[in-house]
Amino acid sequence: MKDWISQADAARLRGVSRQAISKLVQKGRLRTLTIGGHVLVHRDDVLDATTVDQVMDSSLVAELKEHLIAAGDYDRQEIFQWLREGQRLHPLEDEFGVPAEIILEAISRSSDLTKRGVRGVIAEAVFAVEVIAQLDDWTDITPGGDHPFDFLLEKQKERISIQLKMQRRKTHRPMTANQGYKVLSSGYWVVETQRTRGGKDASGEDTRPYKFGEFQILAVSLQPSTGNWGDFLFTLSDWLLPRDNKPEQIMKFQPVSKCENDEWTSNLEVAIEWLQSGTRKRISGLAQGS
Repeated sequence: MKDWISQADAARLRGVSRQAISKLVQKGRLRTLTIGGHVLVHRDDVLDATTVDQVMDSSLVAELKEHLIAAGDYDRQEIFQWLREGQRLHPLEDEFGVPAEIILEAISRSSDLTKRGVRGVIAEAVFAVEVIAQLDDWTDITPGGDHPFDFLLEKQKERISIQLKMQRRKTHRPMTANQGYKVLSSGYWVVETQRTRGGKDASGEDTRPYKFGEFQILAVSLQPSTGNWGDFLFTLSDWLLPRDNKPEQIMKFQPVSKCENDEWTSNLEVAIEWLQSGTRKRISGLAQGS
């Protein structure tokens, strides 16, 4: 009998409330022995810190959630603000020296160009986590610095470069291809395939346009039209439309299919297979008669 103690003694032994021990009994997490209508618990179970503390912690969390559900919006907001005083949502708050709410407010006040850049960074982060990290055998070896690609993947001795662009928007709505160039079809979306910043090389040539061969796969985030950051379409850079006057360069605006076909795929591994097959073609999207 020395191994069996009352629930009150168990509470004192653990430094918790009598109700906390009672909940553990109800959950069946403590061995019990009933004598004369009194429910005793096993001392060893009470002393098992790992089991008991985890259960009591989860029990406390569940109880707090119940109180929050029952509370009004004002009370929940007050509790949230109190918790935020001592909690950081992201290390960027320490780096910038301001809370996340101020960072978000700054973004909301920024220009459309700045917001476009933020959306591009978000797309890259989602792509890295939800697409690249899920590939079998491919390793992300993207180097630092300024490159004509956003991601560089390696598998054994094979390397593949990927450029990621956001589907273009205009007046807060997704652009159709003919809004980029009249020679393109209104039945396609459009993506802008050139560098964000301009410049001139030693010969005075504009450095914004990409040249064929600078990256191998084009990834387009469809979030502006679908609202889902995980939606991407892929095609090969060699299949993109060239500039009329400089065929070695990729045309600035490219038509993007609104659904999968044999030129655009939502599966990066399929695009890699297309690349490995060596198939040559041009994507569709020109307006009739162009």
